[in-house]
Parts: sequence; C-alpha cells; structure tokens
Amino acid sequence: MINVMIVDDHSIIREGLNMTLSLCDDINVCGEASNGQEALEFLEINSDNVDVVLLDIRMPIMDGVETSKFIKEKYNNIKILILTTFKEEEYIFDALKNGADGYILKDVKSDEIINGIKTVYSGNVLLQPEIASKVVKAFNTMMSSHESVDTQNSNDAEKDGNVIKGRYEALTARENQIAKLVADGKSNKEISKILYITEGTVKNHLTKILGKLEVRDRTQLALYIKQYD
Repeated sequence: MINVMIVDDHSIIREGLNMTLSLCDDINVCGEASNGQEALEFLEINSDNVDVVLLDIRMPIMDGVETSKFIKEKYNNIKILILTTFKEEEYIFDALKNGADGYILKDVKSDEIINGIKTVYSGNVLLQPEIASKVVKAFNTMMSSHESVDTQNSNDAEKDGNVIKGRYEALTARENQIAKLVADGKSNKEISKILYITEGTVKNHLTKILGKLEVRDRTQLALYIKQYD
C-alpha cells in the first residue's frame, strides 16, 4: 500500500484527487493540506506514514518549491510528485533542484497520475516529455559554466586511465552504463539485475557518478545524461 498525501490550495482539486486515488486498491490517501506549512505540520507527526507527497506548486503561505526543499532536507525517504498547471521553466527547475522526484501537469489522465505515484514510489524519476524538454534546456544553461571549466582541465583529466573522453566526461565504462540506466528510469534493483552486480555496488558507483558530474541526485543525473541523447 502506497500512502499518499495531497497538498493543494484548492479544495475541489483535493476532493477530485482523493476520489481518483480511492479507486486504486494499492494507494491510500493518508492526509491533505492546503499549503506547504500545513503539509510540514502534518509531517511532523505523521511522516512515518507518508510515502509520496502529491504537491502543487503555487500555493499561499508556502509554495511547492519551498515545501519540496524542507521535505527533502528532513524526510529524504518521502517521494515528491509535483502536480500542477504551471509549466514555466523556473517553477519546474527550482522544484527539481529542491529534490522533487517527478513533475506532471494537471491535465493528464487519472491513470497517468496513479502511474506517476507508483513510478516515484519505486525510486524512479518521472518527467512528462513536454516538461523534460524544458528542463533539459534550463539544465544546459546551468551546465555551460561547467563545460568551460572542463575544457580548461581536459589535459589533467586525461591523466586518469579510467577517463572516457566525450560526452560523459570522467566516468568509467561501468559508471557510464549505470548513468545511462538511471537516465532511462531504472531503479538500483533493476540496474543490479541488468548488470549482474549487487545493489550495494550500484549505490557505490552512483555516489561516485554524482560526485564526478557534480550533480546532487538521480533526477539531476538523469537530466544531465538526457541532454546528450
């Protein structure tokens, strides 16, 4: 059973989502809030009973961007799926930088919302194609400064025998494989089965990958890799 909390400032939206999710046997709506502050107050008491927060972006008192930051800092095990009408790059990118695990728009069908909840709950990244294209453009801008530094330091990087020249910079062959699988939305468990290695080994490689590419989490890693696809 996936325990979901709905955070949206419109009661009619909360009621609609509650009704939609109640039709799914393996999803339970465990709480509601009308803004980020209420959500955090609820989590102070009930965080152990929440798996996924379905979170709107623009809300009074505390918006979804700021709420994402506080939730991930204190309850990193809780997954965040942004569900909103806003598709401006600023909202999308800021939410993802703060740790959101997925970003979908409210005009999607109900089964896509349910599948989105299950996707992020499983540890995978979820972005609609329309959203992904916007984020990649924004991410490219952010990474442009890194590219200039990489060019200056390319000779130093070549001293490492494990360096692969090209689009994934200083990743080893194995790290390259894992990074691509993460970008394809694979979980650590799925990657371990595909590459015939333990989940612990996948986690160790992933830690090194994030450090080398200077990205914070799986979401940023996926966006970094997808910009070259």
